[in-house]
Amino acid sequence: MTRGGRDKTDEVAERRCLVTREVQPKAGLIRFVLGPDGIVAPDLAEKLPGRGFWLTADRAVIDKAVAKGAFSHGAKAKAEAPDGLADLIEAGLAKRVVELISLARKSGDAVAGYEKVKDWLAAGRVKVLLQASDGSDRGKGKLWTPEGARWFGCLTASELGLAFGRDHVIHSALSKGGLAEKTIRDAGRLNGLRGQSAIRAGKE
Repeated sequence: MTRGGRDKTDEVAERRCLVTREVQPKAGLIRFVLGPDGIVAPDLAEKLPGRGFWLTADRAVIDKAVAKGAFSHGAKAKAEAPDGLADLIEAGLAKRVVELISLARKSGDAVAGYEKVKDWLAAGRVKVLLQASDGSDRGKGKLWTPEGARWFGCLTASELGLAFGRDHVIHSALSKGGLAEKTIRDAGRLNGLRGQSAIRAGKE
């Protein structure tokens, strides 16, 4: 499995990390471009123009790139990183994941709450199970990750709540579809910044 939570066989495009020098699927990497001011910018949507260079979605790797000046090598020009780069990326990824879940909710492809998620699990509708990082382990352990689905615990209860228009949410789930796949990718990368496991084994 990749850091983004997908099988490597599902990915075609690969890139090399500036720091680890490992070639891996793009799902586990973050793209950067050099701005006209000589400051590197994370391109989380991978749409910014210019020469792109890549880092593994891992806080330690990003911090090392800043400390070692690796961006200049990737940009083939003098390049500086903004202050708190890893924190900026973490915040940006968290926002993207929340927005994706919110879009899924509006299209009827996401639910929140223990009983609703349990019903979806029983019906075989769950592709992504998301549970708050600050929720009770005992409560979260009562739900299971179906075979072929993904589990993420990278968002707090308040962050999950934002996606559903509530103060806080502990349990949520997404059904199959494009938004689920995008959520898997960005939540996987966010896990790398927050030091959490991207996948939890299913329970009987």
